[in-house]
Amino acid sequence: MRILAAMSGGVDSAVAAARAVEAGHDVVGVHLALSRAGGTLRTGSRGCCTIEDALDARRAADLLGIPFYVWDFSERFRDDVIGDFIAEYQAGRTPNPCMRCNEKIKFAALLERAIELGFDAVCTGHYATLVEGEQGLELHRAADNAKDQSYVLGVLTTEQLAHTYFPLGTTPSKAVVRAEAAARGLTVAQKPDSHDICFIPDGDTRGWLAEKVGTETGEIVDRTGAVVGSHEGAHSFTVGQRRGLKLGVPAADGKPRFVLEVRPVSNTVVVGPKEALAIAEIAGERFSWAGAGPADSSFDCHVQIRAHSEPVPATASVSDEGVRVVPVEPLDGVAPGQTAVLYVGTRVLGQFTIDTTVSAVPVGA
Repeated sequence: MRILAAMSGGVDSAVAAARAVEAGHDVVGVHLALSRAGGTLRTGSRGCCTIEDALDARRAADLLGIPFYVWDFSERFRDDVIGDFIAEYQAGRTPNPCMRCNEKIKFAALLERAIELGFDAVCTGHYATLVEGEQGLELHRAADNAKDQSYVLGVLTTEQLAHTYFPLGTTPSKAVVRAEAAARGLTVAQKPDSHDICFIPDGDTRGWLAEKVGTETGEIVDRTGAVVGSHEGAHSFTVGQRRGLKLGVPAADGKPRFVLEVRPVSNTVVVGPKEALAIAEIAGERFSWAGAGPADSSFDCHVQIRAHSEPVPATASVSDEGVRVVPVEPLDGVAPGQTAVLYVGTRVLGQFTIDTTVSAVPVGA
């Protein structure tokens, strides 16, 4: 196949490209410039898409003997990922920029250009596997559960899966990938993995949002509506947050309080006890299937709401209104805007963006 290898400058994408070459494919490497003013250097595991990363990707491509290009996707990234991130927070939701980047950039904009240029597939260093099932191609968890990235790939559609290539999916551990990189002479063999939000490399999401959307004083209330504090911008709070609330009125039982809800229209933050974070039901309208959809409108599955959280047994139902999921045990700290990925066994069935949640603990209980 003609393969376009997305090379981030990290060890995973470098080894994925190397395996594609070794498998006999015609491989071209590409690094995505996602910022017009990218930083020069990384700080440990913080940040990505820096000039240093581009140079690391180029060195890997040179060692592999494949053509290499840098493509400027900064405008698309700004509009579809950063813009979406800001808008979601302003709407009182908690977005996942990695999901949006996979959905809008790596497997939409990049894949579209790759197909236009005659490539058969885009190769990435994601840890996930593709399986040919009875009804077509299926997306499954990786062999290494600790590194599995199928959650952030849950947004891929049937058409996109047909043009993807994940050489690392069957690898038993990340240690094997690093050892292979060292054996191949790749200089990124021990390079730290990237963490945090790539466009907020210092990790200060609250400060970054305040700079982008400004501050506006509002009230912090408990579940009964009583005012217990104030804030300088509801957009800087997320469901489940405990620190930084600076409440002026202590809880009657003396226990810590957590953010339960963010109401952007009234610029209000609702807080309450930890047990009120338990969610008995989630639902959303925006959903997609990764391959063939469910055979029935109601089905048993597992639901996962964060990249590294444990999947929870649940019952899901699909209707014209969207997807509704009732977990066997309440979910903890779910926020509108998060992505719920549904699994059947190791297979990713599909995903939806959470619009509404129902607390397992009624007000006053």
